[in-house]
Amino acid sequence: MANPGPGNSITLRIDAPSNFSVTSELAAAAASAGAAITALDVVESHPTSIVVDLTCNTIDDEHATRIRDAVEALEGVHVRQVSDRTFLMHLGGKLEVVPSVPLRNRDDLSRAYTPGVARVCMAIAEDKSKARNLTVKRNTIAVVTDGTAVLGLGDIGPEAALPVMEGKAALFKQFANVDAWPVCLDTKDTEEIIKIVKAIAPVYGGVNLEDIAAPRCFEIEARLREELDIPVFHDDQHGTAIVTLAALVNALKVVKKKIEDVRIVVSGVGAAGNAIIQLLLAEGANEIVACGRDGAIVAGVEYADAHRREIAATTNPRGFQGSLKEAMVDADVFIGVSAPNVLDENDIANMADDAIVFAMANPTPEVDPVVASKHAAIVATGRSDFPNQINNVLAFPGVFRGLLDAGVSDITAPMLVASAYAIASRVEEDELNASFIIPSVFDPLVAGAVADAIVRAVESAAAGKSAAEKE
Repeated sequence: MANPGPGNSITLRIDAPSNFSVTSELAAAAASAGAAITALDVVESHPTSIVVDLTCNTIDDEHATRIRDAVEALEGVHVRQVSDRTFLMHLGGKLEVVPSVPLRNRDDLSRAYTPGVARVCMAIAEDKSKARNLTVKRNTIAVVTDGTAVLGLGDIGPEAALPVMEGKAALFKQFANVDAWPVCLDTKDTEEIIKIVKAIAPVYGGVNLEDIAAPRCFEIEARLREELDIPVFHDDQHGTAIVTLAALVNALKVVKKKIEDVRIVVSGVGAAGNAIIQLLLAEGANEIVACGRDGAIVAGVEYADAHRREIAATTNPRGFQGSLKEAMVDADVFIGVSAPNVLDENDIANMADDAIVFAMANPTPEVDPVVASKHAAIVATGRSDFPNQINNVLAFPGVFRGLLDAGVSDITAPMLVASAYAIASRVEEDELNASFIIPSVFDPLVAGAVADAIVRAVESAAAGKSAAEKE
């Protein structure tokens, strides 16, 4: 299933003879080794030679070596250097701090810093709530991780998690103009993480928990929500759940089924799986079978994990017992947030007619999407090289934009559902088809739609509370 992609993009700087056909020969040699060529530029020219930069997508490091060898096999050609474009992008990090006010002269300095800043400090000291309007707290999010569940890489530590958190912060800014900063903690202790986040909270308007392994992530989120007066959002849980529901809303329209009528199998009962299940239940799903490594979660079995106990109590109404593969028989929907290649073609063939498959394990899905598409009506993944990418970036920037704009700390199920429908609505009825159930992550209107949905949900809840109090 592996294909050349921009995540493994390289540039070869090549010394070559200055003959008429050399550039086409270079391109042909690279292509013969499986390179997906994206650019070919002559960067220097001399009487008998030229210097060419050949940029291409590869599969992995071994593939890049084969491409280099194929090019260098040409007569008179020498590869001077191979640059990894992904590593070059990360040199020095992907973030910087830029002042939002000019500091041009003594007048500016006297107001931005001493002596004028002392007046602002004293105003906040007298009323801490003023920090929200008079500091970066108004628009700044802490992206907090302990590096224990990073992408599909597992427990790689806080230093190795930092590039991901930087990327997350960049997405916040790019898509919702929310300032965010990585906070990578060198501890796995639940109480210590809670204590640290509470201690740094005065700087931030919200906390985005990221890549913290289950089940600790559940307690950390619950405690911080209870003990802080700013919103706390675990993106691996709720961001994934929002975008999954958005995709499912539109997928069900395509196959003309209703959520209350379909049988849904969920593979993976960690942070993402648990949140997806809870949101599907909130939206009216009646039959969900959740499967862990040992098969279906079912009432009557003793589970050490409180979240598995909750899943057992609220799902699997028929009491199905068996493996994931057995659960797939006659299922209408499969949602995978688990592990690579846990299903095969026969498993998808055993599903109900017009089946929906969301295989979201990254980078290798639970089932090959091409194989799944032979039998399922709709296939979605977490990957960018297949249609229907279910990507959290569709949710979290707009969610925090809305929370910051509304000035609330509580995050409720109606907000999450409203966010999902806001995302789903960005695919117009006349655009909707099996290969387009979810908008592009680059749709510039998604974040605003989600933010507006959050604000409306807050206003609706406030109006309902006011009406109830009057009664």
